[in-house]
Amino acid sequence: MRICYPWKLPNCFVFSFDSKSCLLIKVFAVRQGQFPITQNVTVVEGTSANMTCRVDYNDNTSLQWSNPAQQTLFFGDKKALRDHRIELVRASSQELTIRINDISLSDEGQYTCSLFTMPVKTTKAFLTVLGVPGRPEITGFTKPAMEGDIITLTCTTTGSKPAARIQWLRNDKEVQGTTHVNATGKSFTVRSTLQFEVDRWDDGVAYTCSVEHESLPNPYMTTEVLEVHYVPHLEIKHSLIIPQEGQYLKLECVSTGNPIPDLVLWSKDGGELPDIERMIVEGKELTITTLNKTDNGTYRCEASNHLGTSTAEYILFVYDPNALGQHGPDHALIGGVVAVVVFITLCLIIVLGRYLARHKGTYLTHEAKGAEDAPDADTAIINAEGNHMHAEEKKEYFI
Repeated sequence: MRICYPWKLPNCFVFSFDSKSCLLIKVFAVRQGQFPITQNVTVVEGTSANMTCRVDYNDNTSLQWSNPAQQTLFFGDKKALRDHRIELVRASSQELTIRINDISLSDEGQYTCSLFTMPVKTTKAFLTVLGVPGRPEITGFTKPAMEGDIITLTCTTTGSKPAARIQWLRNDKEVQGTTHVNATGKSFTVRSTLQFEVDRWDDGVAYTCSVEHESLPNPYMTTEVLEVHYVPHLEIKHSLIIPQEGQYLKLECVSTGNPIPDLVLWSKDGGELPDIERMIVEGKELTITTLNKTDNGTYRCEASNHLGTSTAEYILFVYDPNALGQHGPDHALIGGVVAVVVFITLCLIIVLGRYLARHKGTYLTHEAKGAEDAPDADTAIINAEGNHMHAEEKKEYFI
């Protein structure tokens, strides 16, 4: 039986009897600090976890660690469970620390530290194990894609706990995907899909799947560089702004396409180049030496790949240097003069219109008062106020 004396609290005396009915007395000084103290632990899968149990006061009472299945791991400094991953770190009257190596998700759970007083005192500590996500894998793209195709990229990572987070990047800019999370045992499989229509601007673009998780110091990343085939696009660049007689002109057919066309064909006005001695073709370049008026016309370059053919045109007009002057025509000056002439013309039209509008109508002299309703000029003069006898002399005609 157990008898407590209020004037001696917090001390208690514990009495017990042996098998021979002889009175034996054991005294335990149970103080307020004699209670096991533990802390929750979070570790990453594959690493080690230290489980520590302490008491502030102890009179050589044993401490014990048990796993979530209530199997004893260590009783004091004595190992109870045959698991090579579990080892003793420190055992004393006030502390019992053990280490669990090569932690797996199955080790997660509630561990118990017990102090074998009367009654036994226990404290719980929860061991959380973070599942490390696998490196992401991108599927769904077969090189090359054709311009206009709709493709779906899928990024998958497995084994994370809790579920990992997936982010998509187009080059360095974030784009939104659709994420799905599935539980597989204690871990999670996370998938994110990205669907879009490809065009020529996607050729060479890097799509990156980034996986973030509490167990990772830095995100895992996997990148897929797109290859898109498309019809060539051509543009002709010229070396002269104002071609003049006697100069040489270089035309370059700049092509973009995938695959890039190797062969470029040059023509003039829909036919072959007329003067192959002065019109020299070297790859994508056409050089015309000693320009003259006969070179005027439309020059076309043409290039093809397995997806199609494209063309570009350049209209050549050769100027007479004598007519242009030393520096050629000043287009800015010509444009300014034309603008001034147009402005002055508009002003004159407006002023003339206002003048005509103000003088529109019937003009009457003083003598023609009262003749407004006359059918003609003669009658108006006769009917006008004044001397009718001199009406013939006062006739006035206005046009």
